[in-house]
Amino acid sequence: MSVSELGRVSRIRDVAERAGVSSATVSRVLADKPHVSADVRSRVLAAAKTLNYRPNRIARSLRIQRSRFIGLVVSDIQNPFFNRIVRAVEDTVLPHGFAVFLCNTDENPERERLYLDLLRDEQVAGIILTPTQADAAAYRAFVGAGIPLAVIDRQVEGLGVDTVVSNNVEASQAVVTQLAQAGHTRIGAILSDLSISTGRLRLEGYRRALGASGLAFDLKLTAFGKPVEAVGYDLARRVLTQPLPATALFTGSKLLTFGVLRYLWDHHLRVPEDVALAAFDDLEGLLNTVEMLNVTQPAYDVGFKAAELLLTRMGTPERPPELHVLPSSVAWVGRPA
Repeated sequence: MSVSELGRVSRIRDVAERAGVSSATVSRVLADKPHVSADVRSRVLAAAKTLNYRPNRIARSLRIQRSRFIGLVVSDIQNPFFNRIVRAVEDTVLPHGFAVFLCNTDENPERERLYLDLLRDEQVAGIILTPTQADAAAYRAFVGAGIPLAVIDRQVEGLGVDTVVSNNVEASQAVVTQLAQAGHTRIGAILSDLSISTGRLRLEGYRRALGASGLAFDLKLTAFGKPVEAVGYDLARRVLTQPLPATALFTGSKLLTFGVLRYLWDHHLRVPEDVALAAFDDLEGLLNTVEMLNVTQPAYDVGFKAAELLLTRMGTPERPPELHVLPSSVAWVGRPA
């Protein structure tokens, strides 16, 4: 390679000239199209490597109407649950030549809309989304735009897209049943707002457990709100200052649990001696310091399955949407061995 070649940006026609083929042939090889001989393919790839040729991403995406990016839109990037989903999605799509464009909505529908508009404008190859809204109409425009969409963690009824969630009802029922079996008769619940499917489904599991254990559902011992720490703190105050307060609490998300714990610590209430806890979500950093029941969701499996479904959807866009419900695990944590 000459000094002049090293000093300028290579173009597709430079690769074609070096390989002794047409620019169209170079395009076919770099797009991995068929009907190119092994010898020609080898010469083109060698020339591209020698010239350090990189296709213009924007121009290429305009030609094929799709980029090589997957949009991953999550509701809380600080939650270890989503950290593992990000890793799983990357592990799954990178071998297929896709990179991940990560967006964090912070449970904010306006921020979610901003990111979804951006991803649509960028013509991403597909989107994996943790929805902040229950209304399918909020997302139909993206489905109508022909961008493959997979929903994780929460369900959006009537949207008609591939969805991967954990077994919210069954896991909630199992963990609350264990509180009842431990002797608690006043079991409260602090859950996400019922506009979010996880709030509704975990409430259903909670109520099933109470009924199966012969315990009455008491609306005064249940509270709902945005899944953030400050709300968890306020909801704990509401439930635990009743004339007959709960002796055990089922919390429906990591940040709600953190808010509850902060309220308990501020008011010198011990766990589990004064108030027993059963928490949904993996609580990294607390598992060896607080004795409680914990529901751990299969986060990596959720991300892997969603990415797998998205890749399949790209190849078969007309296939029926699939719902996958993956099992969670329930266990005591923080107990001495």
